[in-house]
Amino acid sequence: MRTIGSKGEATERILKKAGVRLIAKHGFEAVSLRMLAKEVGIQAGSLYNYIENKQDFLFDLLTSIIRDLVEELSGKLEGIDDPRDRLRAFVSEHITFHTRRKEEVFIGNMELRSLTPDHLRVVLEMRDAYEEILEDIIHDGIEAGYFKSPDAGTARLAILAMLTGVSTWYRPSGRHKINTLIEQYVDFTFGLLHAAEHVPPAAAELSGKPVAASNA
Repeated sequence: MRTIGSKGEATERILKKAGVRLIAKHGFEAVSLRMLAKEVGIQAGSLYNYIENKQDFLFDLLTSIIRDLVEELSGKLEGIDDPRDRLRAFVSEHITFHTRRKEEVFIGNMELRSLTPDHLRVVLEMRDAYEEILEDIIHDGIEAGYFKSPDAGTARLAILAMLTGVSTWYRPSGRHKINTLIEQYVDFTFGLLHAAEHVPPAAAELSGKPVAASNA
């Protein structure tokens, strides 16, 4: 997307939010730039001040979603060295992001098919880099003797499938409170890795055992 000053940047943010709503509802192929212009209340011709074309708009949307996810995760992991605490932070952030930004996550998965080969390659490389953060955490935990898994890569895929699946059924108005849900999925993840010395926060408080700081 083009950048044309602070007002232009604000309009771009509005366009992105509108684009997410429309694509999540109708699908990328069914959404025209004219529809997008109408959604935000500007003339169709004015749209080209901000968007080169529809394909570039989708590419910009999907890459910005992944960048936001990585930036938020990096902030949560900063200063944490113990792989067990890093894993807790990863689970917490992944679920938080995917339940808070469900429409973006949805189009981020469903509309990969609509990208050009060059754009798809870039997006998949960005996703791989994010997933490698989890794999590195698992590997470090195995090396330290905290986790057990025959293959960190396979464990990464299993954990991501489990965590990402939450966004398909979670409802803020449902019976699951997000903090409780995160604690449960931290336990599920540690169980999958046969984690040693993992004491759930609530259990640790009851037993009087110290618990490392957790972002969950």
